[in-house]
Amino acid sequence: MADHGAGGADLNRQRPGWGVVLAAFTLMFMGFGAAYSFAAFFTAFQSEFGASRAHVSLVFSLCALLWFSAGVPGGMLADRFGPRGVCLAGALCLAGGLALAANAPSVGLLYLTYSIGVGLGIGLSYVPSVAAVQHAFVQHRALVSGIAVSGIGAGNLVMPLAAAWLIGLVGWRHAYLALAVAMLVLSVPAALTLGGRRSVRKGADGAPLPGMSLAQGLRSAPFWLMYGVALLICVGFFVPMVHLVPYALDVGLTEAQGVSLVSLLGLGSLLGRFFVGGIADRLGHVRSLVAVGAGQGLMFLLWWVSKSYLPLAVFAVVFGTLYGGYVALAPTVCMDIFGPRALSAIIGSLYTAAGLGTLIGPTFAGASFDATGSYDLPILVCAALCFAGAGLAGTMRRHLPRQHA
Repeated sequence: MADHGAGGADLNRQRPGWGVVLAAFTLMFMGFGAAYSFAAFFTAFQSEFGASRAHVSLVFSLCALLWFSAGVPGGMLADRFGPRGVCLAGALCLAGGLALAANAPSVGLLYLTYSIGVGLGIGLSYVPSVAAVQHAFVQHRALVSGIAVSGIGAGNLVMPLAAAWLIGLVGWRHAYLALAVAMLVLSVPAALTLGGRRSVRKGADGAPLPGMSLAQGLRSAPFWLMYGVALLICVGFFVPMVHLVPYALDVGLTEAQGVSLVSLLGLGSLLGRFFVGGIADRLGHVRSLVAVGAGQGLMFLLWWVSKSYLPLAVFAVVFGTLYGGYVALAPTVCMDIFGPRALSAIIGSLYTAAGLGTLIGPTFAGASFDATGSYDLPILVCAALCFAGAGLAGTMRRHLPRQHA
């Protein structure tokens, strides 16, 4: 497989690459921070609406399904017109969804406001901004990608604690209004700093970018291998994000300790985005992907036997690190295999697998608890799926240039 970075050095020198990284970081910090703060609102929704854990979990799962699914049209639009307008639309959807959710009278209306607004907003801003970072750099893409997507980890670290503080101060409805205002203040300017059409459609010499088209990518074996890996691993990704707080309450911890565990997931995620990408550039991108999947399986087994704060905190930090590593690695592996030509659209198409996994995972965990009074079954199922995903990732090495495998 040819290395699609060749011929991009001139383009790299002409781009304000670090400005793109900062803009992408901000968009992901705000968008995913608002999404991952959902755990802080979980018990408030149960109390306000008298809803089951399965129904409350479905609000988040539908949101995640939509943000991963919206990556397909979002990526295609960004490939054609550039990321600026697409990410701006995403930022406005996020602010609108949060503002409307603040006035929702039922869980059903949260599906229509929070799930759609936040899901569509992240879907339109995430894939185009991630792909823009890949276009802006030629060398050390995994490292730079990790720095950009560390905005997700930073948002996960800061926003649940901030949301819990706001909920205690002004209630969950006004907390969502405050997040909507913050979205307008920070995310809209970040979207406006991203490039237009010329920055992603052609090289510095005006020639079309190398690599596969979307149709070629969809017909390739590596695409479907990566799709399978994402589906298997991502079933478990968001189960802790949604259920770690209620699990903590079930084993006798306080709600503040539960929310802090979600923030520790964010701390780990932040570390993973910074450090796993740099390690992967030396170790090999697919080797690192295998290690991430296997490590997540082991962490689910640790969660299964943990009943006190300290082991749960270890689980949260390490699991978050591995999750952050996966998010940093996936776009880079796509660039290695498919090249820059239709990168946004291909990444968006792959992320539909993560959306399906996320729809299944938290909802299944909530329904399982409602039926059995225990999280044992979903935790063990998630562990098994992560191990299977790691095994499948190991078969991808033959599709990569040797320096990336």
